[in-house]
Amino acid sequence: MTTNPRADRHSRDHSALLTTPFASHARAQEVIDGVDLTGRRAVVTGGASGLGAETVRALAAAGAEVTIATRRPQSAEPLVQELAAVGGAGRVHAEALDLSDLASVDAFARAWRGPLDILVANAGIMALPTRTLTPDDWEMQLATNYLGHFALATGLHAALRDAGSARIVVVSSGAHRGAPFDFEDPHFARRPYDPWAAYGQSKSADVLFTVGARRWAADGITANALNPGYILTRLQRHVDDETMRAFGVMDDQGNVKPLPYYKTPEQGAATSVLLAASPVLSGVTGRYFEDNQEARTVRGGEDQPGGVAAHALDPEAADRLWEYGIDALRTA
Repeated sequence: MTTNPRADRHSRDHSALLTTPFASHARAQEVIDGVDLTGRRAVVTGGASGLGAETVRALAAAGAEVTIATRRPQSAEPLVQELAAVGGAGRVHAEALDLSDLASVDAFARAWRGPLDILVANAGIMALPTRTLTPDDWEMQLATNYLGHFALATGLHAALRDAGSARIVVVSSGAHRGAPFDFEDPHFARRPYDPWAAYGQSKSADVLFTVGARRWAADGITANALNPGYILTRLQRHVDDETMRAFGVMDDQGNVKPLPYYKTPEQGAATSVLLAASPVLSGVTGRYFEDNQEARTVRGGEDQPGGVAAHALDPEAADRLWEYGIDALRTA
């Protein structure tokens, strides 16, 4: 096992926020312009559409070999064919992965061969209208957004370690600010189920996972989380029309239109790509980014847009959640 003092230093020192030269609405291709990923290998969950597809495009165009991990590999075929025709692009292929099914996650991890340089935990579901459980009795949003990715990362730990300087990128959401992880009732067995509380909790868990991953810094593995911003993708497929109208992105005729400050999928993927491949993030771990910059920490009661909640960066909660996840995987 090799040490990585730089990664350890960044995991401890949060006195200054990391800044980059990229604007909030920069495109994914812009943030790694000039970066050569030839010989690097990446996995992007949910990489067949939306933010995931744009992340795949940017990493492959920079030369990386990219595996699209998705429930329906055939859905990624158009993207695979598209990138096969791009000169200089790395090989792109798709493999089956259902994050809500731990047997599927285990099969994917066991089948992996060789080192893994980049793991982008991009896939997710949002605001399921009714409480839904997996076969392991996990609430579906928590299972898909957090536990499945935690299981995948731990299953691929040796491959990430063998890369020497691997990066884990976890797509969270600003929704985490209103929902700390509830260790007493994470699956809404006793408290009333709320779609947005369940979603926000899963996204808090995502950030806490990257904080807890500081234990892997000595293996050369860094992990950071991000909020991609407001983007219209398939993530909103479970949100009802009334809520979409309340958000201001649907008119009375059912037409969906982004608001002026919304990002395109390529702009939304930029922060993911930045964390995955930019030399600006070399050695940085356990931090949360939005609009291509490290976000400031906000406390309860602050009514301002943006920022990362203090509860999502709490190292004690992160360690507790890590053990919670390990126990869940052991007993599943």
